[in-house]
Amino acid sequence: MADTSPLLPFSHSVDPGSTCSSIRWRSRKVLLLVFSGLFLVPLIVSIASNDNGFKQHVQYLQEDDQNVSLSPPKETTRPQMLRPGSRGVSAGVSEKANVNLKGAQVKGYPRNDSILSWQRTSFHFQPEKNWMNDPNGPLYYKGWYHFFYQHNPHAAVWGDIVWGHAVSRDLINWFHLPLAIVADEWFDINGVWTGSATILPNGKIAMLYTGSTNESVQVQNLAYPADHNDPLLLKWVKYSGNPVFVSPPGIDPNDFRDPTTAWYTSEGKWRITIGSKANDTGIALVYDTEDFINFKLSGVLHGVPGTGMWECVDFYPVSKTGQNGLDTSANGPHVKHVVKTSLDDVRKDYYALGTYDDKTGKWYPDNPEIDVGIGIMLDYGMFYASKTFYDQDKGRRVLWGWVAESDTEADDVRKGWASLQGIPRTVLLDTKTCSNLLQWPVEEVERLRLKGKEFNNIEVKAGSVMPLELDGATQLDIAAEFELDKKALDSTAESNVDFSCSTSGGAAQRGALGPFGLLVLADDSLAEHTSVYFYVAKGNNGTHKTFFCTDQSRSSVANDVKKEIYGSYVPVLEGEKLSVRILVDHSIVESFAQGGRTVITSRVYPTRAIYGAARLFLFNNAIEATVTSSLKIWQMNSAFIRPYSNEQ
Repeated sequence: MADTSPLLPFSHSVDPGSTCSSIRWRSRKVLLLVFSGLFLVPLIVSIASNDNGFKQHVQYLQEDDQNVSLSPPKETTRPQMLRPGSRGVSAGVSEKANVNLKGAQVKGYPRNDSILSWQRTSFHFQPEKNWMNDPNGPLYYKGWYHFFYQHNPHAAVWGDIVWGHAVSRDLINWFHLPLAIVADEWFDINGVWTGSATILPNGKIAMLYTGSTNESVQVQNLAYPADHNDPLLLKWVKYSGNPVFVSPPGIDPNDFRDPTTAWYTSEGKWRITIGSKANDTGIALVYDTEDFINFKLSGVLHGVPGTGMWECVDFYPVSKTGQNGLDTSANGPHVKHVVKTSLDDVRKDYYALGTYDDKTGKWYPDNPEIDVGIGIMLDYGMFYASKTFYDQDKGRRVLWGWVAESDTEADDVRKGWASLQGIPRTVLLDTKTCSNLLQWPVEEVERLRLKGKEFNNIEVKAGSVMPLELDGATQLDIAAEFELDKKALDSTAESNVDFSCSTSGGAAQRGALGPFGLLVLADDSLAEHTSVYFYVAKGNNGTHKTFFCTDQSRSSVANDVKKEIYGSYVPVLEGEKLSVRILVDHSIVESFAQGGRTVITSRVYPTRAIYGAARLFLFNNAIEATVTSSLKIWQMNSAFIRPYSNEQ
């Protein structure tokens, strides 16, 4: 029997244990708080007396996004009638059909079934068939990792979105389960969109998700397991009073989605944030609740002008001192907080580190120059709509991210599936730089390693390419280190030329100190290859700045796929060698530089460098510097991913 009274208020406390000292913009913060206090009094009066108050405040938000305060709607009502949107941004977070080549006059490459079959990955999570996008509500429960995802069970294109469901003991090998939450009520009939899970202190689960209503309006709904004693969580119940809250006055109901995991506040309430925008300012709205049924809008966590719609917002703490993850409710002097958002306008995930004020419900970036949406990307490649969860079994924070296709929709339909999930990653604060996160594949992926081969102190001369003899190069785990010739580093002339991975010519453009790295998924003739490389630039002041890039421009001879050059600056500290770990799994290449300070995910579609024809090369396209490299490379087994049966 379903639990008809699933959720009650609970007490909850977390006291995290601390090397990074906080980077605080104290004067800015004090001024903001003072000004906020002066501003909020008339604002509250204005909103209480006039529904236009919020609209007026939206205009003010463009001038000072830090001091936003919103009044809650007086009651939950059915949203106004809207016409369903066409396939595009207006349809919301879950509509992410391949539009990379829309309108382009490109003749399709004649792929056969063998080429298309090779593209399916072997140790990354994918449904058995059809479309997948955002990760939803991941959690660890009664010995199982649960993964929910946006899924079209009927076709390999976006549409008919419901929640797929799979379980695992180790985050690598998975059992597919029946659909978890389907579109069958007026409040989600046009789509069961993205949401998050909160595990309450008594072990019960509150699942909040965005529903697209019969009028194509985005509302927030509650679901919970029919039987909390079922470790597989096979059946879910939707709260009969859904939606539990709707968009407030002044917020477009089509810009209101993706509730986060809740955290417990010092005032004894649960708090979530949800993505939205005010004009062109991306914002994260804050709601408080005691029972996950009654929600009160309490303000804005943060906002950044010019960043557009914030979707799939994530908010979580990281430790300044430890190497473990933290419960989402953790706070205190030894904690930094991460705000991550997926920018709907550009389809990239950005994050920033900062300080969270539990009393005011606001978050302040350590460095406003690299604020959310204008600073550091979580991943510089094909990676979006990411979501983390706290794994209480192993004391770690784990990140999932959706990896879309960048070939044609026609190919997706022909092969019968589209999209995959990146390898789950642990997330920690980089306590050496104190300015960025470290992302790293979960340790369980190493259990797939088979035969390994080492290459030590290989000298790669300037302008050369060197093959690495392997039994196969389609499924690999590569760990590599590089050292530039010190003489060349010291003697290279200084330059005032700015370098950019995306605009500086890719791996073929030669400089004094790079590029150099690896050519993965290459054929013998190098007609096809994907370059993963470092580039070192020497500035006018004599200092060196290192960039980490992936060049897909020669990844395929097919001309109907997206072939971008991705990457960014990567911090390299005194005494560190340049290092990279690369996971190659057929059509996906995930690259982690300097222990995960900078990460790039690539989707590539070779037609020749497949099956036994795939090769791996070292290359050094620098003009002046010799590079010495040491590598360890493992062949990777396939993961066990199949439907669950009671016998298992």
